[in-house]
Amino acid sequence: MKKIKSYIIGFLGISFLTICLFFLQSHVNPITVSLVFLLFILLVATIWGSKPAISTSIFAVFCFNFFFLPPIGTLTIYDPQNWVALLAFLIVSLTAGQLSANSKQRAEEAENLYRQLQIAFEQASDTEAIRRSEKLKSSLLDAVTHDLRTPLTSIKASITTLLESENNKDFKLDDENKLEFLSVINEETDRLNQFIEEMVELARIEAGELKLQQTWCEANEIVENALRRLESVLSDYNVKKTFEKDLPLLRADSKMLAEVLYNLLENAAKYSSKQSTILISAKLYEKDSIEFSVLDEGRGISLDLRRKVFDKFYRVIVENEHTPSGTGLGLAIAKGIVEAHGGRIFISDGLNNCGTKFTFVIPIGDE
Repeated sequence: MKKIKSYIIGFLGISFLTICLFFLQSHVNPITVSLVFLLFILLVATIWGSKPAISTSIFAVFCFNFFFLPPIGTLTIYDPQNWVALLAFLIVSLTAGQLSANSKQRAEEAENLYRQLQIAFEQASDTEAIRRSEKLKSSLLDAVTHDLRTPLTSIKASITTLLESENNKDFKLDDENKLEFLSVINEETDRLNQFIEEMVELARIEAGELKLQQTWCEANEIVENALRRLESVLSDYNVKKTFEKDLPLLRADSKMLAEVLYNLLENAAKYSSKQSTILISAKLYEKDSIEFSVLDEGRGISLDLRRKVFDKFYRVIVENEHTPSGTGLGLAIAKGIVEAHGGRIFISDGLNNCGTKFTFVIPIGDE
């Protein structure tokens, strides 16, 4: 009953806003209407979640078209340019509603986890641990806020420009520029989605809830799965593979280990020059484990930073050099997956002290 009520409130809210804005349409423009609808959709998503927000978004698009886009009172759009405005509003409203709902859920999960930690610290009377927890929470909040705000700012700027182009006779974008702004919206939405997925995966790892689907698999299959996902990224690099002959089967979660290699290879590409060599290898280690390694010809990582790179949100920053994009979660996730398999991951120098070599060792497993 509560779920049905949320849908009803969404429809009634849009209906009420439509009536009010329709009688005030001589004083408002389509940009104002779309922003009012968007704020209400965000409110619905925050209170009741993504599904009511999605249905509210679709109804809002209908009202926006029928009552505020010429010709008024029909679902027909004579001006092709208004299709862009309608499509952009639909994309932004659905995206904003989904992100708002996800943020609410993650915030509730984070708050519950924080409360548990706080209770445990209070029971142990460990005031220093509480202080550190607060500091960590603040740091994490700052990092999360930055990684959410940056793409949202790009999305907001793009949609505002598109709407202004459709409604301002003195400012018009050609089709190429419109497509560019829509591409920005699409790319930044994917970036937000990836960030949220990585946060959820890392939360599972840290909570000890990572469920491994362990089966007998081959090392070369794990490597090939990772390479397929990065085919376009690695096309500008000289990728080489070396596998020791007659490697035994490995009892592991092949999908998760492919994710580890994906993160290591993506990291190697980010910090290496194009056309340089990236070497992937797999060999037997001390008869009961298999060693995977990714070696690049990049600038390398100093000894004092090699432990820090596995911390969440940490990225190597070199003065006067461009810092590659990323959330700083990939290597933290890789470390968690490897340790969940009972293995270990570490960094060493590349060939002739050039570049970086990431290595992780996974036990073969019991027969």
